[in-house]
Amino acid sequence: MAPIPRISILLASATGIAYEILLIRLFSIVQWHHFAYMIISLALLGYGASGTFLTLSRSWWKPRFASVFLVNLGLFSVSMPICYLLAQDIPFHPDEMLWHPTLLIHLLAIYLLLALPFFFLANAIGLALSRYSTRGPLIYAADLTGAGLGAIGIVLALFVLLPAQVLPLLSTLGITATMIALLELQTHRRHLLLPLLIIGISPWVLPGSWFEPAISSYKGLQQTLRIAGTRVVKEVSSPLGVVSVLESSEVPLRHAPGMSLRATVEPPDQVGLFIDAEGPTVITRDSGDPAALDYLDQLTSSLPYYLKQNRKVLVLGAGGGGSVLQAIRHGAYSVDAVELNPQIVQLVDERYAAFSGNLYSRPEVRVHIGDARGYSARSNKQYDLVQLPALDSGGSSSAGFHALNENYLFTLEAMQDYYQMLRPDGYLSIGRWVRLPPRDTLKLFNMAVQTLRDLKVAQPGNHLILIRDWQTSLLLIKKSPFNTEEIESARLFCAQRNFDLAFYPGILPAEANRFNKLAAPYFYQAAIALLDDQPQTFISDYKFDIRPATDNRPYFFHFFKWRTLTEIWRLSDEGGMPLLDSGYLVLIATLLQALVASVILILLPLWVLRRKQTGPQGSNKTGVFLYFAAIGMAFMFLEMAYIQRFIQYLHHPVYSVAVVLCAFLVFAGTGSAFSEYLAARLGNRKTVALAVAAILIFGSLYLLLLPPVFQHTLTLNDPLRILIALALIAPLAFFMGMPFPMALASLSLNAADQVPWAWGVNGCASVVSAVLATLAAIHLGFSLVVLAALGLYLVAYASFPDQNR
Repeated sequence: MAPIPRISILLASATGIAYEILLIRLFSIVQWHHFAYMIISLALLGYGASGTFLTLSRSWWKPRFASVFLVNLGLFSVSMPICYLLAQDIPFHPDEMLWHPTLLIHLLAIYLLLALPFFFLANAIGLALSRYSTRGPLIYAADLTGAGLGAIGIVLALFVLLPAQVLPLLSTLGITATMIALLELQTHRRHLLLPLLIIGISPWVLPGSWFEPAISSYKGLQQTLRIAGTRVVKEVSSPLGVVSVLESSEVPLRHAPGMSLRATVEPPDQVGLFIDAEGPTVITRDSGDPAALDYLDQLTSSLPYYLKQNRKVLVLGAGGGGSVLQAIRHGAYSVDAVELNPQIVQLVDERYAAFSGNLYSRPEVRVHIGDARGYSARSNKQYDLVQLPALDSGGSSSAGFHALNENYLFTLEAMQDYYQMLRPDGYLSIGRWVRLPPRDTLKLFNMAVQTLRDLKVAQPGNHLILIRDWQTSLLLIKKSPFNTEEIESARLFCAQRNFDLAFYPGILPAEANRFNKLAAPYFYQAAIALLDDQPQTFISDYKFDIRPATDNRPYFFHFFKWRTLTEIWRLSDEGGMPLLDSGYLVLIATLLQALVASVILILLPLWVLRRKQTGPQGSNKTGVFLYFAAIGMAFMFLEMAYIQRFIQYLHHPVYSVAVVLCAFLVFAGTGSAFSEYLAARLGNRKTVALAVAAILIFGSLYLLLLPPVFQHTLTLNDPLRILIALALIAPLAFFMGMPFPMALASLSLNAADQVPWAWGVNGCASVVSAVLATLAAIHLGFSLVVLAALGLYLVAYASFPDQNR
């Protein structure tokens, strides 16, 4: 029996998925998080293009399998750094796309360029599947298992290396896979081992600056570096992000969101912290002089301290410690500070300990490393004040760059968690950046009203105060109704600082829109409408989507409505383009490109195959197309839905991508290997029937069980939650690994020349569904995406390519 290159495929697949996740990290730094969907889509585009290439060149590569296999592995290895470096030189700014349509061409060029390494990798795997089609389950298992191990490996690597430093490592691993393939295939080309070794080492001798991300000029770090005297003094990296520490020797940093224009004091010296070039959050100097921190009393976020003494405070998202310092400044005797990124806490605690007055080491401060939702789920404490400061970048927020970010901090379920942590007269304080026309603030206010109604609060308006200045807004939710004294204090607080009252119980129209004047009192009008007994008319008619975000649809920053597109387009010459969510725009552009590419890649080989009738009775090409397209879309729908859903559970997109991908791929690989055993006893079609039935059962159960499982285990530590995530995904993924190799084995017996085409159809369907799954989740929620996937598996079973059915 001919040797099967299983180890080289396993290592190459591990390298490929690691490169995919690395690109997600790099594009989070260079652009924004929503480019993750483009990266996943372009990776799959490479697989789809591979199917076309292998189908059309079958007669050429079949007698040259070993050579073509080795060449493709080698090209995959060297193209990773080369294509990344070339893509960096293509200018692209997503927020300029509509008034510079040529940027769509630039986006397409980046899309195709970065897909090229995945094309070469998919060629190698597709060649092996075609050459050893009767052993397809073993090849497919090696591919999936390697990919799963690579997903975990890249996360571990990012703990010790900067993202740009990982790229040479992956190129070397790819060359290593090529060298192993030389040995596995038992060719007479062992003299190539030394040249391959030299190629594998070569990326390490290139200047490290070549691989540094070319960060968008619109990101906060790049904008701040334009100020004279600013420089990055330190960078630390982890899978959670690259933290850049910025100091200024000439122009002092002054970051005080929501500061009154009437303030006569200014912040002391500050150090800026940027995460993936976004921000900043700041570390403020505390010299011990209370007067130096008087500016903290001039911020919109100081309102709850002005209403009453808040002795026990919880800050969710402590960052550099500004809100913690504010709490101490206003007399809090106990402050719990929750921060997800331990590197930020370490910077405050160590490098800037003296600078910050040992802020995080003070006896009244307790720092908790973790996610806000996780802390609120496991804590049984109650607080006078729970505070969520506006830590995201105001510039990014206003440009809509976070439109596709899954954010579980701002959902109805999260609001209920925060509310339950309040003492009977406690406050929940949430700061947001002001966007005009109003969006963020109105969605937040609507969510607060809905939360209070869900909790059976009789008069929600009696529990709410909303204020704003020119830059920020503050929503204050009280567990008990606001009393007259608190309302008068809020009115005086705003009058002294020129903050506008947008809503309080009993507000008069004349009191709104006094200082930071708009054409109309939009915030006040919206608040009144949302508190009405029938708010749905206002929500439906409003120009932006301000429906509450939920854990099933956690897209708080998505405001786009299709019916407003033409109106925004007419305003393009008057500066109306920022009204569009740039992240959503990129997703639509990516979907269109994926559709065009996929149609071409599927229809071209289909046309060729129609002219070249092969296989028994010409074979059922429609059935082949439906089957492999359906399982490609279904697999990706489930994978994407669970990646997005598990962000809430694992607290960060990179962790979710790595763990969920690892679980899906490793256990699907195990299922693929086991399917060969089942098929020998049941036959291919019955094995697929068993797999589809199991997928339907587990998929349906998870729709019901995941929310309560998350709720009851969210309090556990990270390793335990990762193990639970793996255990939850394992049975579903195990059976998801069976339909593809079973159909491939059946096809190899009936129409072997269609195997590479089926590989391409599957890849192209995955390209489209990677983006389509995200769009569906935004508009319909994760549950419907999962139901759609289950329906596609039924379609696949009905069109199983078995001539002897």
